[in-house]
Amino acid sequence: MITFAICLIFLVGGYFIYGRFVDRIFGPDDRQTPAQASQDGVDYVPLPTWKIFLIQFLNIAGLGPIFGAVLGAMYGPVVFLWITFGTVFIGAVHDYFSGMISERYNGTSLPDLIGIFLGKPVKILMRVLIVVLMVMVGTVFVNGPANILAGLTGSAFNGLMGLRFWIVVIFVYFLVACIFPIDKIIGNLYPIFGFALLFMAVALFVMLLFNTGDMPELTRDTLRNMHPNGGKMHLFPMMFITVACGAVSGFHATQSPMMARCIKKESEGRKIFYGAMVAEGIVALIWAAAAMTFFGSIESFQDKIVSVGNNASIIVNDIAHGWLGKFGAILALLGVVAAPITSADTAFRSCRLIIAEALNVSQKNFWNRVWLSLPLFAVSIILLQINFDIIWRYFAFTNQTLAAFTLWAVTVYLYRQHKPWIITLIPAIFMTVVCSTYILCAPEGLQLPLNLSLGIGLGFAACCTALFFWLRIKENKTTNQYSTL
Repeated sequence: MITFAICLIFLVGGYFIYGRFVDRIFGPDDRQTPAQASQDGVDYVPLPTWKIFLIQFLNIAGLGPIFGAVLGAMYGPVVFLWITFGTVFIGAVHDYFSGMISERYNGTSLPDLIGIFLGKPVKILMRVLIVVLMVMVGTVFVNGPANILAGLTGSAFNGLMGLRFWIVVIFVYFLVACIFPIDKIIGNLYPIFGFALLFMAVALFVMLLFNTGDMPELTRDTLRNMHPNGGKMHLFPMMFITVACGAVSGFHATQSPMMARCIKKESEGRKIFYGAMVAEGIVALIWAAAAMTFFGSIESFQDKIVSVGNNASIIVNDIAHGWLGKFGAILALLGVVAAPITSADTAFRSCRLIIAEALNVSQKNFWNRVWLSLPLFAVSIILLQINFDIIWRYFAFTNQTLAAFTLWAVTVYLYRQHKPWIITLIPAIFMTVVCSTYILCAPEGLQLPLNLSLGIGLGFAACCTALFFWLRIKENKTTNQYSTL
């Protein structure tokens, strides 16, 4: 319990101390926000701060801080460190700057932001990468909730309310949420789902307090890779890809611009963007602790999850029913189901906006929103026919790769603004090493030896860093030449 308590205190303290430091570096002011300057009644809509926070929290809190944390718990208590330090120094910084820089550029979507700071070729690459990621998010975040709902209702009406039924229901909801104005569906339903997700976290936290004896501590003996398949599932980089949304996630940067179009004051940014990521980190910390505690020991938990084919939804269901009872489990599972569904529909929404910006198609027209959305759903339905594990692995890699690109773009922004760019340069280098090493050694990658993969990953990150400084020096020389004319 001591390790868990220290990590929890660090997360909360990180919001107040490091979050305020990051906020001062950006420098919010009293300028007019996009919600006021570009209000269109569809995507640019002023909303109350508390409502934006809950929407942002629910947008980014998909399966990652729940399923990802449960799978990450297989590595042992060391996962607490990645969740805690990753959230405060990488994830929340990433989310804050991606949201606030977007706000400064009139709510510009992520590909265009990256293009501004990393160039047009990278912008084109990011558009393709993000559209692919958004569709994969929509796909993987349908499968989990549909399976849970089917498990709860599959026997009703002679089995009619099975997996396919819930997939159809979810996609109908996606269509409605994706094409209607943000304040009509998302603005009204998401706060309710957000409270359900927070209830789930608080309820599990209370139960952890009554089961502290079984909670593992981080000691010299447990500060290692405890994964039962440690020979293939290396601590680095595998754990840093597995626990994505609970520490840092590129997907978040695609969601932050949507809320950047709704905030009324720049001073609200820290509460919304940095605060929502810290809240998600706390959720991930609680679920990781619950997974390692509920079954009595790490080894018992590992045996259980291996026996069910690494199906995290079964673990989540067991913990919810075992600790919270039937009524509590229903509320908890509502949060578990709502989080990925709402993340998925906003993924489709942001995907629609990205494509609309690329094609210069106005989104004020209802039917324009419909015909841009339907093909996305069709592709997602096709992807549902592929094995879930395969889609999830490629989603996780693509997700963290996008986070690395976003951090590099933010570093360039801070450099040009003559602000302390080191706070994002170090995370950008770290995530570059993680992603490049992963794709080289992972089973779904090139399957190279870990040491070789790590060496190449470090070399690639060094090249990216050298390129960053070379381009900045070149940029400074060009600026100085023009300033002397």
